Amino acid sequence: MTKELTNSQSTTPPSELELGAKARTVLQAARKIFLTHGFNGATTDMIQREAGVSKSTVYAHFANKETLFLAVIKSECEVFTASIHNITFKPGNLTENLRRLGYAYLQVALAESAMALYRVVIAEAPRFPALGHMFYNSGPLVVKGKVSKYLTDAVASNELNFETISIEEATDVFVALMRSELHLLYLTHPDRPITKDAIDRWVEITIDFLVRSYGC
Repeated sequence: MTKELTNSQSTTPPSELELGAKARTVLQAARKIFLTHGFNGATTDMIQREAGVSKSTVYAHFANKETLFLAVIKSECEVFTASIHNITFKPGNLTENLRRLGYAYLQVALAESAMALYRVVIAEAPRFPALGHMFYNSGPLVVKGKVSKYLTDAVASNELNFETISIEEATDVFVALMRSELHLLYLTHPDRPITKDAIDRWVEITIDFLVRSYGC
């Protein structure tokens, strides 16, 4: 499995829900192996043994290790973004709305499995750009779309007013502020999980900044 993934090979893998039972078994084994050993440290032999299937079964569903890793990225991102999709804007209480959105976002961004996947993707993106593209498009970009819709609804209900910046820029500001130091701290200190108090405090600081800056 030495063939490198190029941009021309970056075909979007199917959703996990579209896979059969055997393919899901292989994918679940691959998730564990990749997140434990990284992309370079993982082998199809390790994935085969973890899944309890033959090598021919692995190849019958996934052409190579790179394709399998793309499928893991997509599957993980679908799980991470599911909670964001369930958050809807309810006009009349801007602070509480933003608080619910902030907590939902940090539950995604600071999840242990999300951090493990982030570390692997960032490490491999310079050699395999398609991995980074898949991760960004399936995860962060989807979340940004939801945040953008949320802020647009807040503007429509006259609770926020972005006169000097666009909704897209406001979305980037919200996401960057919310993730910010907590994400970097957890990335570099995996032995020191972020406390609930730290998350609570940072959510309130971010909301206060946004409301003071752009609240009506």
